[in-house]
Amino acid sequence: MKTISENACFGGTQGVYSHASDVCNCEMTFGLFLPAEAKDGPVPVLWYLSGLTCTHENAMTKGGAQAWAAEHGIAVVFPDTSPRGDDVADDDDYDLGKGAGFYVNATQDPWAPHFQMWDYIAEELPKLITRNFEIDEERQGITGHSMGGHGALTLAMNLPERFLSVSAFAPIANPSASDWGRKQLTAYLGEDTAKWAKHDASLLMADKGFDGPILIDQGASDQFLDLLKPEALAAAMAAKRQQGTFRMQPGYDHSYFFVSTFMEDHIAFHADALYAG
Repeated sequence: MKTISENACFGGTQGVYSHASDVCNCEMTFGLFLPAEAKDGPVPVLWYLSGLTCTHENAMTKGGAQAWAAEHGIAVVFPDTSPRGDDVADDDDYDLGKGAGFYVNATQDPWAPHFQMWDYIAEELPKLITRNFEIDEERQGITGHSMGGHGALTLAMNLPERFLSVSAFAPIANPSASDWGRKQLTAYLGEDTAKWAKHDASLLMADKGFDGPILIDQGASDQFLDLLKPEALAAAMAAKRQQGTFRMQPGYDHSYFFVSTFMEDHIAFHADALYAG
């Protein structure tokens, strides 16, 4: 693992690191905020998964998470959204290829050799971080925005023992029924839609739900509402009697102005779960 930068931040440290990823078969970069409490021992951790076109840097610099994470003594991980490198497959469209990993393990060419983002987020990166930093692997929460909200919800419901809490900002909520999903899931996983189900938050909610609290914020003026399909997730949560809160926020769009506005609420929400008991 290489240290790219480390900066003092709200009494803690905002670092950026890179490492050779075995599962993605390339060099990967991630950001990690460690609060001051990490100097004295392991701290809870919140995973933040970013959306389409983003790198590790977008949420790290625009989301405003560090101030609230420092207040609660929580670390925040900012992974990249896809593999990178000259030999990594890409596409001319912004919503496929680099910056658009969709948090799945690709099985189709030309994506399969590198696009193993599910295993990267679920297995490889957590092991690297707990091995090298003061992170309490028993106290983890996960959140994300847009494509990252999709990833956060699907990881949380598929790994029920891993995360104590999950939240999302404007998640891609029903990708198997959306152009932000059908295109990418076909490209990465093939045309067998049965293989898509574990990567659709609305279908997972109807089938499994989540054994813990959920918080969803959605901007009512989001320019991508028809692609996100929040109504499918809200209906599935209600039908499942899921412990959770779904909030439509009047006037807010899909931008980081929206995300940063409600970041304090999301950090506090996760802190309640991570410090419960």
